[in-house]
Amino acid sequence: MPAATRVRWAVVVATSVVLVATGCGSSGGGGGSSGASGGTGGIVTAWWGDPQNPLEPANTNEVNGGAVLNMIFRGLIQYDPKTSAPQNANAESITSDDQQNWTVKLKPGWKFSDGTTVTAKSYVDAWNYGALSTNKQLNSSFFSYIQGYDQVAPASGNPTAQTLSGLKVVDDNTFTVALNQKFSTWPATLGYSAFVPLPASFFSDHAAYLNKPIGNGPYEIASWTKSAKMELRPFSGFSGTDKPKNGGIDLKVYTDTNAAYADLQAGNLDVDNGLPNSALKTVETDLNGRFLNTPAGIIQTISFPLYQANWNTPNAQKVRLGLAMAIDRNTITKVVFNNTRTPASDWTSPVLGAAGGFKEGICGQACTYNPTMAKQLVQEGGGIPGGQLTISYNADGPHKEWVDAVCNSINNALGNTSACVGNPIGTFADFRNQVTTKKMTGPFRTGWQMDYPLIQNFLQPVYTTGASSNDSGYSNPQFDSLVNQANANPDNSSAISQFQDGEKLLATDLPAIPLWYQNGTVGWSDRVTNVLLNPFSVPVYDQITVK
Repeated sequence: MPAATRVRWAVVVATSVVLVATGCGSSGGGGGSSGASGGTGGIVTAWWGDPQNPLEPANTNEVNGGAVLNMIFRGLIQYDPKTSAPQNANAESITSDDQQNWTVKLKPGWKFSDGTTVTAKSYVDAWNYGALSTNKQLNSSFFSYIQGYDQVAPASGNPTAQTLSGLKVVDDNTFTVALNQKFSTWPATLGYSAFVPLPASFFSDHAAYLNKPIGNGPYEIASWTKSAKMELRPFSGFSGTDKPKNGGIDLKVYTDTNAAYADLQAGNLDVDNGLPNSALKTVETDLNGRFLNTPAGIIQTISFPLYQANWNTPNAQKVRLGLAMAIDRNTITKVVFNNTRTPASDWTSPVLGAAGGFKEGICGQACTYNPTMAKQLVQEGGGIPGGQLTISYNADGPHKEWVDAVCNSINNALGNTSACVGNPIGTFADFRNQVTTKKMTGPFRTGWQMDYPLIQNFLQPVYTTGASSNDSGYSNPQFDSLVNQANANPDNSSAISQFQDGEKLLATDLPAIPLWYQNGTVGWSDRVTNVLLNPFSVPVYDQITVK
């Protein structure tokens, strides 16, 4: 839109198609606090896995922690659970005259579950904390478009400022944000949990917060026994519209998806969205139809450790391409996943639609099964670095079957039964810690569940230099430049074209191999009804009812 046009977010969110299409941009015990409420029904038990890190919003970039943050926090905006369209939550309005300088006004009177008031300072302090490099928050780069980020999180050395110069508190319910470039869809990103507010107690007694996080969302944490269970109960002081329709959610930690599924069938678990692959062929019959299989904004990939010298050479690039072409995605998605996955042909998701930036086939030959060419490329590249391909994955998730199938496909293509093997690693937290600390020596399982419904979200946080979820260590200045240009571009079609030009670089450089787009799947017991998955493949917990 023209730079002179005043953008009022409260009006723009009504046109969700425009928002999605605009590509110029996811143990302590103790009872509840004084705001605790028994809710309107019974307690729902649900599958869960231990989060990688303590539940600091700016330090959580994985699905287990994110599921909790989305229940205990509400930020400026939230995403419609059916369409993913952004809509105002705690924000009264987010406006700009130039798409670079923004004024945020809050709906007054919102509370944290400790009884304190959510103010503009709650947001400014939280964002400053998230951005500051010495706080070592994984999502720091989400604040990189705010002026002063280079000073609080320099590329090297210590920060020269403690707060972002682009953030200013105007009054209790107003703050301003100055970005370092135009970013016309910046408000659409603000439903991501990195941007939620934090209570004063987060800073005054950080250890107590980490033990029992405090938010402003529809639920509060009543108790948390690490590696076992988290009990969430409705927060009676919640000011949002999506109030819980149950008496609470008990998240039960499972390290074996088959054990969780057995509990579901036995009636000892109500909601299971971590279904084992082995159950997908029989789940509808097993559960008498209490099963949902729906498209989601998720792509699964295999990433390479480009920070390892032997994987980051011109010859290794040929090997990466050969390995990508050795994977028979069509057969694996049918046999292993019973058609709950779709072979990928780009690095985004079909849920975006063409208007939102999805373009089938942009991956080209890298996503086309060609075992003959695959073997030739691997040989031309000097063979697999180290002599054998090991694909690492977290052993507590439903990954062994497909990793074995991928390795079998690669082995068949290369004519070597031991060319590729799976490498299971403990729990999800153990696995992610090795990934984020750059300790991988061979390829490893990765995936992306969108934080917000923009093509930008599938590319920038994952593949720009130094980004929060750039697990491969990929760096291409041309790719970075295309993303920045697209973000600043006020013309939707032109911006999407620039993002897709960036994807074409990924097709050449191959820091990660696209595997398949993932549907969201969930099964439930006969105790509960109204079980839905949002477009992020997360159960809409607050809408689940107990019979």
